[in-house]
Amino acid sequence: MTVRSPLVVDDFAREGAAMRATFDARFAEPRRARADRFVWDYWHVPGQYTALRTSAEDYFPRATFSRFLERLAAFGRRTLGCHALSFPWLSCYVEGCRQELHGDLPHGPFAWVYSLTRWRGRRFSGGETLLLRDHALDYWDSFESVRMVEERHLVRAIAPELGRLVVFDPRIPHGVREVRGTHDPRAGRLVVHGWFTEPRPFVEGPLAADHVAEPIAKIAAAAAPHLEAGVAPAGLLSLGVSVDRRGSVRRVDVLADTLRTPRAHERARRALVRALVAAAAVTRFPAAAGASRLTLPLTFERASRKLSPLEC
Repeated sequence: MTVRSPLVVDDFAREGAAMRATFDARFAEPRRARADRFVWDYWHVPGQYTALRTSAEDYFPRATFSRFLERLAAFGRRTLGCHALSFPWLSCYVEGCRQELHGDLPHGPFAWVYSLTRWRGRRFSGGETLLLRDHALDYWDSFESVRMVEERHLVRAIAPELGRLVVFDPRIPHGVREVRGTHDPRAGRLVVHGWFTEPRPFVEGPLAADHVAEPIAKIAAAAAPHLEAGVAPAGLLSLGVSVDRRGSVRRVDVLADTLRTPRAHERARRALVRALVAAAAVTRFPAAAGASRLTLPLTFERASRKLSPLEC
């Protein structure tokens, strides 16, 4: 699935069960005071954010959480072309906790939320991740006077199912629906979250990473005529390029596409994506001992209208 709309991956990590068990064990005896329970920041910004949060890296057993981060980082490199993760937070939402709509800039090109929430059988309402839909961001372009408009038409709500990973473009206004119905941390919304960062090419296989700069430059050059024609996208396009041992490209997949333009330029934006895919398909790479796969993130910045394929 291409990451343009939110990407939802269920049962993402086997480490989730152990992480959830750690959390439950610390709150099993509410009257018992223990040092590892005194780690929470009550984060409250009036009219914007209310939640309990702490450092996820410090909260969970090191070996368990390291395996989770390794799995998440590998997903980011291969699927998005992002090589690093931001500081990961653990957040708990009980009665009255919420996040109003906001955009995250410039933390990273993709946000991620991994749920440890016991969603099925929950005793609270709310807690869904909310994202404005694309047509809400271009409201008047698709407006119809005869059509009723309600929240569900404007906002996408994603349930924090246990074990679910949600990846999305953090520039899209998003938030968390207010939790109502429980003061028990074990019965609320519990998530680990952060951002994927440092987009740059990632090679799997014997093709040497220092041998791909020239082919990548040729692919990136295909954007120039479109940019010069006035297309001004902002965002990231990540391509998966499969290369055989002779250096011929066998397949090109669009892995992630968060390029955004005004609605009037959408056709031109799609033409730009097609041009980059076509350029990748005919690019020659150096021969190697076997087949390889390149994840190639191409970053566009609206302010400069320049393409930076090697760094964000």
